[in-house]
Order: sequence, then structure tokens, then C-alpha cells
Amino acid sequence: MGLAMLGAVSQGILWGVMVLGVFITYKLLDIADLTVDGSFALGGSVCAVLVVSGVDPVLAIFAAMLAGMIAGAVTGFLHTVFEIPAILAGILTQIALWSVNLRIMGKSNTPLLRVDTLFSNVTDATGLPQNVASIIVGLIFAILIIVALYWFFGTEIGSACRATGNNEAMVRALGVDTKVTKMIALTLSNGLVGLSGGLICESQGYADIGMGTGAIVIGLAAIVIGEVLGRLTPGKLRSFGSRLTAAVVGSVVYFLIRAIVLQLGMDANDMKLISAVIVALALCIPVVWEKYQLRRAYARSAKAAPATPAANSEGGR
Repeated sequence: MGLAMLGAVSQGILWGVMVLGVFITYKLLDIADLTVDGSFALGGSVCAVLVVSGVDPVLAIFAAMLAGMIAGAVTGFLHTVFEIPAILAGILTQIALWSVNLRIMGKSNTPLLRVDTLFSNVTDATGLPQNVASIIVGLIFAILIIVALYWFFGTEIGSACRATGNNEAMVRALGVDTKVTKMIALTLSNGLVGLSGGLICESQGYADIGMGTGAIVIGLAAIVIGEVLGRLTPGKLRSFGSRLTAAVVGSVVYFLIRAIVLQLGMDANDMKLISAVIVALALCIPVVWEKYQLRRAYARSAKAAPATPAANSEGGR
């Protein structure tokens, strides 16, 4: 049980890098970018082929990030230049990436047998178990990315990207080219997704053509769970840095829930159903909680309100 939980934490942190990418498009641009499923597998495919070819594992991971950025740029190009709806542009890119990934690997699966990876190097250097090494590496990447995103979205162009999702018409009226901000956000988002695909590839020891299937669902579930946890905390995490951190925490919680469900004997084939239920519950809980808080506030105000003159006169009679 302990090993399963440790493995879930390590997977949650590594997938958390992908969740940060989804956060950019879903929460900042208000777009559910379906490129994610394809760019995640693209990152894994590129990383696996390069590592097997003898390229340094760290360079292979950053090459996976670059590949993801190219995929995001393609979606951005289709959306901004040809004005194809964002969700359809993402679907088109995702479908095309299936064939691209097969071309890159030459087959549906590329194992990393008898080759060094970033995680095996850390394990050999420190003597730590693979799961612990994965947690350490994942935390380093997650922290660096959160800091970088916090800095970037505080700059002028980053603030314009955030404002584009809030009120595109207003941003355009201020003279900002929203096509550029959308292109930047989609490219950056899928770059992080590709980076996560490379990390997962080296962590699990293989790349598979279907490794990105359902990635967008995991990303959305983790974001929603992170937001729910943020709302349930006493201080209510509202700062941008806190929201980024909550997205990664949500990813860890999501994989912990999956691990617990599997430990309880649930069929692994039901994981898609479980994922859908988790997302639905995470979406419903905030609504129920807010209604409960409103009712409590209304009940308190009604109890504290002074009696009306009419009520007093009635009482006097």
C-alpha cells in the first residue's frame, strides 16, 4: 500500500507539469485545448527515440518540450490565422499527431531498455528508490516551472495573455494583438505538456502511442480538484502563484484517489469511469458548498435582524 501511494505521488507530480500546461489554456484563455492528448504523446515519443539513440536524457526532455511547443504553435496557427474554432483546431492537430508519433517511433511502443534516463541517473547517484527519485526530480521541475510562470505572467505580455481570456474585446480595444497572445499561450501550454510527456516516458521506461489518451481529462480533473481544495481552505487561495501550486497539488490528489480505488479492488478498466466521476464530483462540490454557505449566512442574518415595528405592535396587542 505504501509503495502504491509513493508511486501515485511521484506520478501526480510529473503529470502536474502537464496540468500546469492545461491550466494556461483552460483557466487563462478559457479554452479546452484538445491538442494536449497528442502533444503529450509527442513529447514522450521524441524523448524515447532520442534517449535510445544515445542523446543525453536531459536534452531529450527539453527536445520533448520543443516538440510540444511546435504542436501548440500549429493549433495556434489554425485558430488565429484561419479562424478555426480553438476546440476544432485542437482536435485536428491531435488527430494529425497520432500519425506523426507513429512516424517518429516507427512503431507503437518504444521501450527504454538498458539505456540511462534522468531518473536512473539520479537513482544511481543517490541510491534512492526510483519513486523517491521521481518525486525529487518532479518537485524540482514543478517548482522551477511555477516560478517561471509566475514571473512570465507578471510581465506586460504575460498580463496581456491573462487579460485575453478574461475580456478579449477589451484587450483588443487597448491595441493588443490577441492573435499573438493566444499563439504564445497555446505554444507555452503544449510545451509544458510535451515536457511532462518526456518526464513520464523516462520515469516509466517506455513511450507508447496511446500514452496521451485522456490526458486532457486528467488535466481538467486536477485543476478542478486543486480549486476545490483552495476554496475549502480557510484563507481561500486566490493569488496566481497559489492557483498554480494548487493545480499541481490537485494532480497529486487525483492520482492518490486513483491509487486508493485500485487498492480497494476496482477493475483497472473502470479508470475512465472513475475519472469522469471524480471530475463531476469536483465540479459539483463547490456549487453545493457555496449554496450551503449562503444558507448559513442567510440564517445568521435572519436571526440577528431586529424585529420590525409591525411585529412589535402585533406582539403588544
